[in-house]
Parts: sequence; structure tokens; C-alpha cells
Amino acid sequence: MFLEKIKSGESGVLLYGITPPKAGTTPERVTEIAQKTMERLATLDIDALVVYDVQDESARTAEERPFPFINALDPLVFASGYLDTLTIPKIIYRPAGKFSTIELSDWLERLHEQNFYPVFVGVPAPDFPVKTSLPEAYKIWSKHQDTSVIGAVTIPERHKVLKDEDVRMLDKMNCGVSYFISQCVFNLDYAKQVIEDLALRCNRQAIKSPTIIFTITACGSVKTLHFMEWLGIHVPDELKEELEKSDDILEKSVNICLDIAKELTTYCMERSIPFGFNIESVAIRKAEIEASIYLANEIGQILKDKGVRKSSEGKAFEVTNG
Repeated sequence: MFLEKIKSGESGVLLYGITPPKAGTTPERVTEIAQKTMERLATLDIDALVVYDVQDESARTAEERPFPFINALDPLVFASGYLDTLTIPKIIYRPAGKFSTIELSDWLERLHEQNFYPVFVGVPAPDFPVKTSLPEAYKIWSKHQDTSVIGAVTIPERHKVLKDEDVRMLDKMNCGVSYFISQCVFNLDYAKQVIEDLALRCNRQAIKSPTIIFTITACGSVKTLHFMEWLGIHVPDELKEELEKSDDILEKSVNICLDIAKELTTYCMERSIPFGFNIESVAIRKAEIEASIYLANEIGQILKDKGVRKSSEGKAFEVTNG
């Protein structure tokens, strides 16, 4: 189970990440989308489902957003109200700073009742008025620490600039965080540097490392590639050129993603860093969704072949009749 794997620092964790349908979608259509999602997920051997909180990050940069921002349904409402028959743990993202301590406490109670797990993220822009700091949010969550785990986000691109991601991670670990989900990885060197520096710092302090779960995302078009870059994901020039010149950018990106997953698996195992992968599916095109399912199965097999993930008897979970 996800909870036990994180608490014990077991490698080979496999997650699948989705965004809720856009706000304003009719309940009937949301139900239809949820049913299709659950049917796809029922074929996968994964430990938990990540449901993102979609934020407008336009204030973070002066560059024009490649795709228009569309508000999405609240991830907790979507997961609890529409994916409730999916018998698998759910991880819900939440920008803690947007809410008061009372609102956050109430939200955590609702989350805990559902046996869901939180990941607190930062606010969408540096000048956004913060109502609750991350340390305060972790303190509010701490009452659930015996029966839950809390995650945070790690950004290899930030480490490249500030060179303190390892310090940030251990500071959050001291607040109760036990695992980190990365921003989508396309720059292997950036991710490796985070691993290396975290391993060195943990060895110096003689402490166990938190689990790092690397997000892997297929890219189906040049416009999606530019959107990833707009979000702050660094794509090395040679990879960008390969993708832009490819006859089939989606197939090319899937192969790149698999190579990245293989290299990160070896790199983490060599340094005894507990790790896993989060396969992201945030596109609406059928081909990209199918590519994410393929990636989840292939990466799961990579982890099994390396001996860090056990082969399961049949499916990891099922859709029950609600």
C-alpha cells in the first residue's frame, strides 16, 4: 500500500497524475469523464492517483501563456464525489497559502475522512498574499501524522539556479514531509544533481533520505512542448531539437521519457535514495492519454525488472459498484 511504502522508504512507488475537468462542466459530463478515467486506471498497477489543483501561473512570467487558463473543479470534490468507486489511495494537491488556518484544518479533516493524502504546494506567484505559511500548514497536518503521510514538491530547475533544493527538502522533512513529487523531468542532469546533493547531505547528517517521485510526461505537439517550457520545465536544446524535428513527436517523447526513467532508476539505486515515478496525464487528446497509460505500464516493468517493485497478482485495484 502507498502509505506503508512511503513510511518505510520503499523504492518503486508508481503514481498516475490527472487534472480534474474544467469548472462549469455539467455534472453529467463530469460523471462521464470520471467513468472513462476509472476504466483506464483499472488496468494499471499503480500505488495511488494524484489529482492536481490547477492554478493560474500567468503572473509568474511576462511571457504569453501558450494555452488559455481554464479553471478546474476542486480536486477533492472531483476525487471524493466522482472517483469514489475507484478503490485506490488518492493524493490531493493544495496551495496552502491561499487558505486560512481554519479553512486548511477543515479541508484536512475532510481529506483524512476519505483516507486521501495531501501535497501542499506554493502559491501561484511570488507576490500572492499568503494566508497560511507552509510550516504552519505542516503543523496543522501533524495531528494526522500517525495515520497519514504528507508530500511536497521538488523542482530540479530551481536547484540549478539556487543550489539549495536539498536544504529545502530536508527542512520540509523536519516538518513532517516524507516524500517529494518532482516537476516534470526532461533535463536528466538537473534531476541527477538534486539526487546527488541530497544523498551527500543525508550521508553527512547520517539521516535517511525522503522518497523522491519523479514526474514523467509525454509531449504530443510542439505547442505542448512550448507550454512545458512556459511552466518552467527545462528541455535541453538537443532534446528540444529532436522533438521539434521528429516525424512523430509523441512517440519520440515517449522513448525519451523511458530513457530518463531508466537512468534515474539506476542513479537512485546506486545512491540508496528511495524513489518512484509519477506518470502525468494532463492532455485531452486520446493519443496522449494512451501514451501515458503505455508509459505507466512500461515504467512499472522497468521497476520490476530492477527488483524494486513487486509483481502483483492481477490489478492493483478495481472499480467497485457504487
